[in-house]
Amino acid sequence: MPKYYVLIGPPGAGKGTQAQRISTALELPHISSGDLFRENLKKETELGKKAKSFMDRGELVPDDLTISMVRERLAEPDCKNGALLDGFPRTPAQAQALAETLATFNGQVNAVPYIKVAEDVLVKRLTGRWTCRAEGHVYHEKFNPPKVAGICDVDGSALYQREDDQPETVVNRIKVYFKQTMPLIEYYSTAGLLLEVDGAKPIDEVSAALLKGLSERG
Repeated sequence: MPKYYVLIGPPGAGKGTQAQRISTALELPHISSGDLFRENLKKETELGKKAKSFMDRGELVPDDLTISMVRERLAEPDCKNGALLDGFPRTPAQAQALAETLATFNGQVNAVPYIKVAEDVLVKRLTGRWTCRAEGHVYHEKFNPPKVAGICDVDGSALYQREDDQPETVVNRIKVYFKQTMPLIEYYSTAGLLLEVDGAKPIDEVSAALLKGLSERG
């Protein structure tokens, strides 16, 4: 039976970093809604243009757009043993849609690790974030600065601060997240699938706690 895990947490909680570590340790593909959006943005598809209009305003992308991208990704061969979802679902409605989709692959959500971080910490993290134009590699002026200011360590492209990482937009993103997504925490908690981890701790400690919790759940 395939195993599916849903990693959730507010913007700036470090979902991307932790998802990469977990997917490597568990040998499962990492499916990031952010990566799916960026791929569509880069190709300038109609779906990408629609998603960008919401992301630039710091709003969540509508369910139908997100679900369609995730469904197509889960159908690819490398997901036959399961997958680690990062950034999706964000609402009970999306969770229900995901459950229906996973059922068609003879699977279900096995565990939901939740990286919990205080709002003031999230604002500090996000407003210092810079992204490379080529492949979307993320840096932080305080926590993870590039070797050369303004230049990506990986591909040498210029770094820029996305509109949704501007202070005003960041505050709105976080408020929108907690308003729309906190019901998801209750949804999965009630289902007995939630695994809460303190995201304010050092990256390695967060990774260890996540892997330990998932291991204990089988």
